[in-house]
Amino acid sequence: MKTTPLLQKDRLYTATVEGYSSEGLGVVRLDGAVVFVPHAVRGETVELKITKVMKTCAAGELVRVKIPSPERVRPECPHFGRCGGCDFQHLSYPEELWAKRRRVQDALQRLGGTALQVEEILGAKDPSHYRNKSQYPVGADGSIGFYRARSHQVVPVSRCLIQPEVSDRTAGAVRDWMRRYKISAYDETTGKGLARHVYVRVNERGESLCCVVVNGKQLPREPELAALIQAAAPKTAGVLLNINTRPGNVVLGDKYRTIWGRDFLMDTLCGLEFRLSVPSFYQVNRAQTEVLYGKALEFAALTGTETVLDLYCGIGTITLCLARRAKRVIGAEIVPPAIADAEENARRNGIQNVEFFCGDAAAVAARLNTDGLRPDIITVDPPRKGLAPEVISSIAAMGPERVVYVSCDPATLGRDVKVFAGFGYQARRACAVDMFPGTRHVETVVLLSKLKAEVWAGNGGEL
Repeated sequence: MKTTPLLQKDRLYTATVEGYSSEGLGVVRLDGAVVFVPHAVRGETVELKITKVMKTCAAGELVRVKIPSPERVRPECPHFGRCGGCDFQHLSYPEELWAKRRRVQDALQRLGGTALQVEEILGAKDPSHYRNKSQYPVGADGSIGFYRARSHQVVPVSRCLIQPEVSDRTAGAVRDWMRRYKISAYDETTGKGLARHVYVRVNERGESLCCVVVNGKQLPREPELAALIQAAAPKTAGVLLNINTRPGNVVLGDKYRTIWGRDFLMDTLCGLEFRLSVPSFYQVNRAQTEVLYGKALEFAALTGTETVLDLYCGIGTITLCLARRAKRVIGAEIVPPAIADAEENARRNGIQNVEFFCGDAAAVAARLNTDGLRPDIITVDPPRKGLAPEVISSIAAMGPERVVYVSCDPATLGRDVKVFAGFGYQARRACAVDMFPGTRHVETVVLLSKLKAEVWAGNGGEL
C-alpha cells in the first residue's frame, strides 16, 4: 500500500467512494493512498476532510455528499452516528448485503489465498428487532443504552431498532428502579457503584429473562426491582442477579442468584427444544440461525451413516441438528454449564446418538485423535478469534472427508482457510448469511474437503 506523505490533515478533498472497509467505513483513494470515511456510500462523490494521516492510510470525515448514491437512505434510528451498535443504517438493505458479501469474498481471496467465489448472501426477511439477547451497559451517571463507537461512553437509548420492544421496556424498568430508589451506577474508572449491565434474553414466544449485573453481592429493593420489571414486561419468566466485582469489560461474572421466578427460558430452533440460561451461547437471530444451520447441513451432506465431530458446540444447537441426520455425533465445548445444558437438551429432544465432552477444543481434538477417532465430517463454530493452529492440525490428523466451518469473522476465517490448505484441505463452497442486519458483522459457512476426495457436498459432482 502506498504511503501517504502528500495528504494533509484538515485539508478538503473530493473523491469517489470505491467500497467499504471491514469496519463498514467508506473507502476512497487519494493519490493512490486509501482513506477511510465513515458514512460514505459506494459510488457517490463526496467532499471529505482528512482528520488523521498514518503511514499507509488516512482517516477522513464526510463534509458533503456532492453526488449521492441511490443506495443512500435516511437512517431511521435517531441515535445513528452516536451509538456504536449499527454501522449501516445509511445504506439500503441490498447495498448492505453487497458490502457484507464483498467483505467475505475479499477475506477469502486476500487472506485465504483462494479464488473461491462466495455463492450468495442470505439476507433476513425482517432486518429489524431480531436480537434475542440484549446487553445494555449502565453509564456512571445512571444512563442505560449502548456504547459510543470505540469507547465506553454510554449513549442513552430508550428504543433500539434491532432489539425487541420487550427488552427495551425491561431495561427502562431497571432505569426507573435505579432513579426511584437511588441505586448507584458502577463507575469503571473508580471501581465503585453497583449496577453495571442489564442483560435480557427473549424467546420465540416473547417470554423474557432479565439479569442485572452488579458490583456486589446484594441489591437494595430487590422485590421492587422484580415488580417493576414484571409490570413493564408481563411475560417475564425470571429476574436474576449476576455478581461481577472484577475490573475490565467482561460483562458477566461467575455467580448468579435468582431474585424472582426461574433462571432459564425454553426456545424452539429447527424443530428442537432448547433450555437457555443466561450464560448459554445461543445465536442472537433465531430466524437467521435456522437459515445458517440449514446451509451448514447442506454442506455436510449427511446420509445417516456418518460419524460427526462438532467442536465449539455450545448448548448443542447445531450438534443436535446434525444428530438427526448422522449415525453418531460428538460435541465438545469448554464451558461446563453449556455442556450440562447440551446433555439436557439431548435428553429433552429424545436424541440418543450424541455424546458431549467438556474441554478446550484443541485438547479434546488431540485426545480424540489419539484415541483413534476418525470422523467422516467435522464441524466448527469458533469464537471471533477463529481456530488455534493446534486445533487445525488435530482436525487434519483425524482425516475427515469434509470440514464445515461456520465463522463470525471473515478475517480469521480467511486466515484459517489458508492454514487448512497447508494440510491438504481446500475450500470448495462458501455462503454468507446476514445474521446481524444493520451492523458490519456477517456469518459465513465454508466447506473444506481433502484434495483427493472424489465428491463434494451439495452437488455430487467430480472434483
